[in-house]
Amino acid sequence: MTRVVLVQTNFASGEIDPLLRSRVDLAQYSNGAERLENVLVQPQGGVRRRGGMKHLHQLPSAANPQDGTRCIAFEFSVSDHYMLVFTNQRMYIYKTRTLITDINGTGNDYLAVTAVTSDILSTMCWTQSADTLILTHKDINPIRIVRNATDSSWTVGNLAFSSIPKYAFALSTSNPAATLTPSGISGSITLTAGAGVFNAASVGQYINLNPQGRCRIVAYKSATVVEVVTEIPLFNTNVVAAGNWEYESGYEDVWSASRGYPRTCTFHEGRLYFGGSKSRPSTMWGSKVGLFFDFNPDQAYDDDAVEATLDTNSLNIITDIISGRDLQVFTTGGEFYVPQQGLEPITPSNFFVKVVSRNGSREGIRVQQLQSGTLYIQRQGKALNEFQYSDVTLSYVSTSISLLSSHLINDPIELALRKASSTQDSDTLLMLNSDGTLSAYSILRQQNVIAPSRFTTNGQIKDVGVDIEDTYAITKRTFNSVDGYFVEVFDDSSLTDCSFQGGAASTATGLPHEGATVNVITDGNVLSDETVASGAVAFDRASITSYEVGLGFNVVIKTLPFEPKMSVGVRVGFKKRILEVNALLYETQHLIINDVLVPIRTLDTAGTLDESTIEFTGTKVINGLLGYTKDAQITVRQNLPLKLTLLGLEFKMSVYGGT
Repeated sequence: MTRVVLVQTNFASGEIDPLLRSRVDLAQYSNGAERLENVLVQPQGGVRRRGGMKHLHQLPSAANPQDGTRCIAFEFSVSDHYMLVFTNQRMYIYKTRTLITDINGTGNDYLAVTAVTSDILSTMCWTQSADTLILTHKDINPIRIVRNATDSSWTVGNLAFSSIPKYAFALSTSNPAATLTPSGISGSITLTAGAGVFNAASVGQYINLNPQGRCRIVAYKSATVVEVVTEIPLFNTNVVAAGNWEYESGYEDVWSASRGYPRTCTFHEGRLYFGGSKSRPSTMWGSKVGLFFDFNPDQAYDDDAVEATLDTNSLNIITDIISGRDLQVFTTGGEFYVPQQGLEPITPSNFFVKVVSRNGSREGIRVQQLQSGTLYIQRQGKALNEFQYSDVTLSYVSTSISLLSSHLINDPIELALRKASSTQDSDTLLMLNSDGTLSAYSILRQQNVIAPSRFTTNGQIKDVGVDIEDTYAITKRTFNSVDGYFVEVFDDSSLTDCSFQGGAASTATGLPHEGATVNVITDGNVLSDETVASGAVAFDRASITSYEVGLGFNVVIKTLPFEPKMSVGVRVGFKKRILEVNALLYETQHLIINDVLVPIRTLDTAGTLDESTIEFTGTKVINGLLGYTKDAQITVRQNLPLKLTLLGLEFKMSVYGGT
């Protein structure tokens, strides 16, 4: 029998896939855990209890939230930012956790957006610039949502284009029986026919001349005269005989009700880009510089509109485009970018798309951009990948960052990124699965930290979104056999979910948790659980100054099996017994280690029994852990709504049969 002392100084690898239980040789193994539930891994390495979810608003049944919801952040200015919550044909507006009411003086607490139906919520895309949000979907004309002079003044309408790109879906050619006289050989010129061969529908069509010349009709003057832009210069201005020129028709607006509309959009270097329509799923279009709604290629000057189709041997439906170091393009079949040389801008002459990898991305899940790269869900929904520029290869690479935590990926439907707001925080990527579970990745790329954990709640999370400061969630919760849909916000000051907070009171009223058992906290003390009746809970104490009532959730931190390194190597499978545990805690009020309640409040501190639950910082020693097991593990639990931060574990272990 051998005694050893082991430490786990951090949890920077997060929750590890069960398929890696045997990989004690991995460096990540010693910094990982078997289960991290309802905690966040901190950049310093410890784990802390996640914030609760504060109740903001219950969506009315008339909004049909059961058919889908979508959260979209809208940043108007440094001080004015909003969370837009879309349901079937409705948009609810929240600012600083408050629902905006009386929208446009109508008395409504929502804005009607009739084109945004339940059918498109899950796959629509958007982009925003200044006061304007643009919504796109392959089946609807792009929608423009504008915030006007006040929080409650908004405008919704279809995007009004100055010019729409053309494409010949059904190309036809003819040889009119008329001469043709050009006014020049290049640039903008006029063409005069010897007979009436043109009409208003000729705009956007092409004329090919023999032996050389190709012109695009940009204006109709009369049946015999049109203005054109030369795409291939003519040899001269001589009269072209009948039969030596060709009228090429069939070109029509590339975006229409019959041909479909762009799937995605973004702003990049002064242009508005659209990607992937229903009829041309692999094509991108960029507006003129500074003229976001004008897609006229004109004379192909550097600031004119641009267009490019992905040149691949398979169909690549564009699912998302994003403005990063370069213009990045994500498709169902691969990942691309638009290369630029130094500070050279994108122009019609250099606009092309280069492939990087062939993973493919999932439609409807917006990619999320970190400082180091872009995160996206692989096409089959089985992996979380990162698309980033490599300073070593001077090119982009696409790699999986979920290999160690693939078990947390279960048919994802949404990604949301909360960026770090201080050195005490890290970037947090929230990945929502179709079953309503939420995986949280604490990311600090400078230190190669990607630490996943899982969030659970009494109900299902249907959508998440990040409004700079706040993380919003739409939850489905069932009370008294009735489903309700709630807008909630993750709040570090809350210790429960769907929580209600207030000041001095003897009763909490207006609660939606009818028939449910709730946690009750008054003046920092946890009282006995109560059952909500008639939307109310009465407090045991007659005089309080603050309260919180909400749904409880459990915290679980379970280490991986400890396999100590002995003189003859790692002793996998030997019987082990944990003799003593030293838990390093920070501002912690309650925890249970291997079913042993750790005393936080003790009698050796004067006055503690008359005060709210204290916060302990330091080391707690736990003895008396009995029994030999093959999988020596430490399980830290918390079943009360109190603070918990675990910085690390030190423990003494005896190994039966070790040498």
